[in-house]
Amino acid sequence: MEYRSKRADFRRTLKALLLAGIITSTVSLAGSPNRENQPMIGESAPLFSLPGVDGKTYSLADAAGKYVVIHFATTWCPFCNAEAPHLQKLYEEYGKKGVAVYIVDVKEEQAQVDKLVDKFGLTFPVLMDTDGAVSTQYAPEGVQPDLERDAVPLASNLVIDREGKIRFYSLLNTMAFDAKLTGVRETLDRLLEGDPRP
Repeated sequence: MEYRSKRADFRRTLKALLLAGIITSTVSLAGSPNRENQPMIGESAPLFSLPGVDGKTYSLADAAGKYVVIHFATTWCPFCNAEAPHLQKLYEEYGKKGVAVYIVDVKEEQAQVDKLVDKFGLTFPVLMDTDGAVSTQYAPEGVQPDLERDAVPLASNLVIDREGKIRFYSLLNTMAFDAKLTGVRETLDRLLEGDPRP
């Protein structure tokens, strides 16, 4: 009971900060992906294996040889919800080009996540990071120290290349929010054309 209360308090605090526009990323801004200060660029993406809401298990290792887009989310995050339909469009456009798209939902019950999937008609895998362990692995050091580590990547987007290296990582910036995933698309287009620059 105490755990649920602390979790609820944390959610309320994070929601208030997000809605107030206080949480911004000094690490990356929306727009062109050619930025030197994105976190973890060029590093190997931490491997994970997570259950999907469809009952299947998805592993990053199984996506080797594909470009992968990962979006960390919660159902109560307004920025995540704003991006959801654009992630679906991205999947419809780039899935046939060998791009895998995943939403990783952080620390929520499946019933809540099922509603999100139905609301936005998501047809790509939505994965359940029920203890926040995967999200924590993707939390860069020194960013948003007021947040718990598993909350740092919320509303962030990553592009991972065919060799498993991170090529794009945009943390949430409420002052320059890229709901239409412009930076992700620019990165994918460049990679698909054979340009390996970050």
